[in-house]
Amino acid sequence: MANFHFYFASCVLLLTLSWRTSTGLPVRTLDAENCAQCSVLFKSLLLNITELLNNDLLCYGIRSDKVALRSNAETVLTCAPALTQNSGCIMQRNSPFSESECLRNIMKDLGYYAAAIDSYFNFPLRRSEEEKSLLKPTLGMIQTLRKNCSLMPDAGNDSSEENPAQMWGNDSFNNRQEMCKMMRGFHIRTITINRAMGYISSGDHMQ
Repeated sequence: MANFHFYFASCVLLLTLSWRTSTGLPVRTLDAENCAQCSVLFKSLLLNITELLNNDLLCYGIRSDKVALRSNAETVLTCAPALTQNSGCIMQRNSPFSESECLRNIMKDLGYYAAAIDSYFNFPLRRSEEEKSLLKPTLGMIQTLRKNCSLMPDAGNDSSEENPAQMWGNDSFNNRQEMCKMMRGFHIRTITINRAMGYISSGDHMQ
């Protein structure tokens, strides 16, 4: 199972690192002001999650290096550029790229992780106030992105149908372990999202 997690994460990173980074052009489905704001917020979210995982609080005492990609959004698939060459990565495809589908799945991802973090606060935590202080800025960034960068008139329509609260229980260590694994997965997904936004901004999919 550990080998599968490593292969999947490596595959996602290989796929995303092959994309062009943002050239500064606006995302065509957002106005220029919102595009600039969203670009900054997505990059800030990635930096925030990176720093969060480098903090000893959340993953303290957890020896497992497992990664959990729990959201059922199809962000990796829908945000991959159309490819014609064969590859070992199972998420690559040769169908036309849909900017709206990519962005819709990104928002679905954000909806899932927002609900997961928010519900986490309602269950037993090892160091409740410190964990909340660590995670609330991340939750705030996600909520701002959903409000300002969704293609839907009501960002709530982008919410995931999953119930992430089911992963939490009455044991604070198990809860923190699940959160640690989930945030590792969210970190990988946020890398994918940033690369996807760079690809959209480049305009390559319009050619």
